[in-house]
Amino acid sequence: MKQESSRESLVSLLLPLALILGLVLLSRDSEQTYLTIESIGALERWLRVTVGYLAAGAEIAAAVVIGGAIARGISNYIRQFFSRRQRLDVSEVIRLQLGRGLALGLEFTIASDILRSGVAPTRQDISNLAAIVLLRTLLNYFLAREIRQGEANRLSEKIDL
Repeated sequence: MKQESSRESLVSLLLPLALILGLVLLSRDSEQTYLTIESIGALERWLRVTVGYLAAGAEIAAAVVIGGAIARGISNYIRQFFSRRQRLDVSEVIRLQLGRGLALGLEFTIASDILRSGVAPTRQDISNLAAIVLLRTLLNYFLAREIRQGEANRLSEKIDL
């Protein structure tokens, strides 16, 4: 136990020192190599392509999550509709499950928007991002509040029974 704590303290000391040393070595100007405008342009193009793929992946993940939540809701509703034992609160359960899926999908779309505006944004890009994130965050907040209220109602109904 003591050996592990001493190892952890050694790592916590050496890691920042190694990072600082690495930064110093990177910032040394021994050969006076500077990034040229062409290399910065190439780096920015590569970064835009990479971020574009990541943002597209986040949008695909959002579509999969939301589509899965919709399919699950429809499946549960059809199963309950044809079930012999009808439950009154099944639509509330389905609605809460769908709400959770929508909230997660909204998080993925917010991440996608943030990624897309992360590479050399203009003021217009930043203001558009702020508006989109604000709207989606408010939607997500009210959706989460509705889910909490629905779950609290279901819990109180179970306790009452």
